Amino acid sequence: MRKTLLLNKADVHENVQMPELISAIEDAFAAYELGDAQMPPKSYIDLPQYNGDFRSMPAYLDAGDWDAAGIKWVNVHPDNGEKFDFPTVMGTMIYSDPETAFPLALLDGTELTMLRTGAAAAVATDHLAVEDASSMGIVGAGVQSYTQLRAISEVRDITEVVISDLDEERVADFIDAFEDEFDIRAGSIEEAAQCDVLSTVTPVENPIVPREAVGEHTHINAMGADAEGKHELADEVLLDAKLVIDDHAQTTHSGEINVPYHEGVLTDDDIFGAIGEIVVGDKDGRTDEDGITVFDSTGLAIQDVAAAHVAYEHAIENENGYAFDLLGLSDE
Repeated sequence: MRKTLLLNKADVHENVQMPELISAIEDAFAAYELGDAQMPPKSYIDLPQYNGDFRSMPAYLDAGDWDAAGIKWVNVHPDNGEKFDFPTVMGTMIYSDPETAFPLALLDGTELTMLRTGAAAAVATDHLAVEDASSMGIVGAGVQSYTQLRAISEVRDITEVVISDLDEERVADFIDAFEDEFDIRAGSIEEAAQCDVLSTVTPVENPIVPREAVGEHTHINAMGADAEGKHELADEVLLDAKLVIDDHAQTTHSGEINVPYHEGVLTDDDIFGAIGEIVVGDKDGRTDEDGITVFDSTGLAIQDVAAAHVAYEHAIENENGYAFDLLGLSDE
């Protein structure tokens, strides 16, 4: 194919099925751990005059049966909604053929990010949550909360859901979306934290989940922190937990552990290991001796590439998207 495929939000959503994505994300974690991936550090362009920034996230990975390369260009502009009626975060993914560098696809990176973030939490939950987990708490009822529930319910038989958010309208919308599938209700952070699985998806900088609220064997997916200063879980939660990260450089810079790590409250000795080490079997997932477990997820470029791979392959099969001659190579 000598044309580039344009995949918008609907195309990405249609062609990325969660079970397959979870498997691809697990493959990506394994490739990274085994040295079969390249992922330069996320780079930032700060734009204080616009109260925003750009972030570039390139990666290549070889999963054995397939390999893939790409780069995500994403922004965070908090004033966009009020000033321009634009989303705060927008992303564009360029997905390339590693052999030729041909740009196979341009994809909506925002939908891609939401889906792969949910899938990453599902991989961690599958390895770290109790086998019979049936209840899930979610703190934060924004767009990411939806894919958290969708993904995690693929790896555990979730029947009960507690959703907590200060915005009652967002809570009501979330309940409306899932009330036919789950026993779902609004609740406090403390009620959500008592569940077998807890996902936190907020942008707070002062911890909102206290140690005493967390269940004895709760697995927590700490997904909200993606910048310096963000911090959802009390330090005591992190110190008492089996703490698993996605990438040391990113989590210590901008993940859930960034604040206590730089304050010296938490050190490398408090980190059990990376999710990739667990996926490939170098370290144990949940054991009978484990109590609280925490997955600190910052989101990795290898996840975006893996998700783009899934979207592109199925879009070709289903003849979805818009093919266009970006490079002027077609004879048509």
